[in-house]
Amino acid sequence: MAIVRVWVTEECTGCGLCETTCPDVFQLNDQASVKEDADLAANEELVRQAADECPVEAIQVEEG
Repeated sequence: MAIVRVWVTEECTGCGLCETTCPDVFQLNDQASVKEDADLAANEELVRQAADECPVEAIQVEEG
């Protein structure tokens, strides 16, 4: 199934791993967030990797 939505929860510690893994989708200020114009379809594999590797499981992925 394709990823239809990605978000970062308040559990984010700001480690930056997601931004390093997939800079086209994630950005880090004090806390990580998903870029509004992010192309989820083109970055699906890296989004899944970032979610799997997040040390506090703050990246949520919705499939549809």
